Amino acid sequence: MIEFLIKLHPEIAIKSKSVRKRQTLLLERNLKTILLQVHQQIEVNNNFDHLTVRCDSDDAAVRQRLIERLSCIPGIVNFAEMQSSQFSSLHDIFEQVLAVYGPKLANKSFSVRVRRSGNHDFTSIEAERYIGGGLNQHIASARVQLKQPDTVVALEIKKDLLIMVRQMHQGMGGFPLPSQSDVLSLISGGYDSAVASYLMIRKGLRTHYLFFNLGGAAHEAGVREMAFYIWQKYSLSHRVKFVSVNFAPVVEQILENIDNGLMGVVLKRMMMRAASQVADRLGIKALVTGESIGQVSSQTITNLNVIDRVTDTLILRPLIYQDKQEIIDMARKIGADDIAKSMPEYCGVISNKPTVNAVLTAVEASEQQFDFTVLQQVVEDAKVLDIRTVEYQAEQQAHVVTELAQLPADAVVLDIRSPEETELKPLTVAGHSVIELPFFRLASQFSSLDQSRQYYCYCERGVMSRLQAVVLQEQGFNNVAVYRP
Repeated sequence: MIEFLIKLHPEIAIKSKSVRKRQTLLLERNLKTILLQVHQQIEVNNNFDHLTVRCDSDDAAVRQRLIERLSCIPGIVNFAEMQSSQFSSLHDIFEQVLAVYGPKLANKSFSVRVRRSGNHDFTSIEAERYIGGGLNQHIASARVQLKQPDTVVALEIKKDLLIMVRQMHQGMGGFPLPSQSDVLSLISGGYDSAVASYLMIRKGLRTHYLFFNLGGAAHEAGVREMAFYIWQKYSLSHRVKFVSVNFAPVVEQILENIDNGLMGVVLKRMMMRAASQVADRLGIKALVTGESIGQVSSQTITNLNVIDRVTDTLILRPLIYQDKQEIIDMARKIGADDIAKSMPEYCGVISNKPTVNAVLTAVEASEQQFDFTVLQQVVEDAKVLDIRTVEYQAEQQAHVVTELAQLPADAVVLDIRSPEETELKPLTVAGHSVIELPFFRLASQFSSLDQSRQYYCYCERGVMSRLQAVVLQEQGFNNVAVYRP
């Protein structure tokens, strides 16, 4: 028999009786939903100020899986692994306690606390004294300390049953899902949006995911992997949506029509416009971003103020005061760092001198050149998927893109950098022709090139060239690869 005693997060415990009852009922339901996937013989009991979980199994693998699951369910501050057994006498109880606690009390202070119910030939205080005295005698380096001991030996004696805490485990805290409401998290697959999504889940908010696709299927597959990981590990009890918006046409409009220094701010404003429409369609009242003050040019107070003016929808920024290293450390703690560090940093627009003090009137004037029918169309075409039923494994298979440092004799190099980059650092490759074709025009203009030739995409870091090569391969062009000198 595997048994756990579940303690509620302290903020739940201080709520009114009616609120606490609702929270514990939600947690009870979530425990059943998640833990029954681990083992069919799961029993969850709600005792108002705590819950118990029992599993009719002695399998060590099942025990470990239950511990992993319980540590990732919002609303649990900690949980104790219990051990139940029958006893014949008070001395028998002491010997069982010594077997469990003996190795844990060396060089520590301790106290014994007993809760007793039933008819016995000893009282709770007598049991505490007998067991405590025995432990003190048998463990030379341990000492009894009634106030603030290092370890509390917590025992419960029910009729002929002894129940003791075998091991304590840390929970994730917070509120059970969905005790608050729903939010739509703008997820990019990187550290910031992953941690922001986790923090919202921890607060009891059912978190759906919105992805603005700037790099084709390969980009989307990586972001789906991150969203799926966070959902499966921390909010498995409730189904959520994964929404994908193809934002490449919007980026093309910005690059062609918006003043260079304002591109970053306008891109964020377009994202917020689109996100608000998606949220409204799904009946969601708030957006979540991973923005942090001063991290990039669009995240100054002035620019965030200009960005927020574009919508009335509430925008939550749980990382607003966090440093980048703190965010990375948190991503590592929740297990999201491996996916995050493998995600390429993809910037939709590249400004030579992005403004850090955008003026609302100037931004609005610049946006007059933007064709808003493009934005409306990408929102209407958004894919809304159930994160549980999407065939992630198939869609997350990495496309194989050839990368060469030395080009074959007949190769043509496609410089897909922005016009600003090619003007600053023109590319020349000895013995090969170079065609300048910005990435935002590549999908629409590649077909007009001589398809009997082999083309090799080039960009400064190799990230965008790989993504664009994948996009072209998906469109049926097999004569494209990547040039990585």
